[in-house]
Amino acid sequence: MNLKIGLTSKMSRLFFCLFLSILISISVYGQTTSRQANLDSLRREIRALDQELYEVQLNLDQSKKQLKTGIFIATVGYTVTIIGGQLLGSNPDVGKTLLYVGGATGIVGTVILVKGFNKISLKSPDPPKIYP
Repeated sequence: MNLKIGLTSKMSRLFFCLFLSILISISVYGQTTSRQANLDSLRREIRALDQELYEVQLNLDQSKKQLKTGIFIATVGYTVTIIGGQLLGSNPDVGKTLLYVGGATGIVGTVILVKGFNKISLKSPDPPKIYP
């Protein structure tokens, strides 16, 4: 009888250890799966941020070219307007023509500038995500 109690006690310890090891392995597997899901989610977020950063840099580069062109055209146009205003006293016909041409050129340059600024700010930014 003493032998049966000792054997049952050993068997129950063995089953308990086996049961405990199964629980631990399931827990470790669940944590590994959860970590992998978090890592995949983090990778997706990084890719999305990289794409957004590329789009911002591309918009800035395109708008830089357009802004420089707009500044140059507007400067030339308003310079011609000033020269036309100076010539109104001595040569009114040429001065009046230069006023109109310079004014129109300045307005075109200003429109190009405004379009360049619109490329920089296409939309208002989204509020940042709040993570728990």
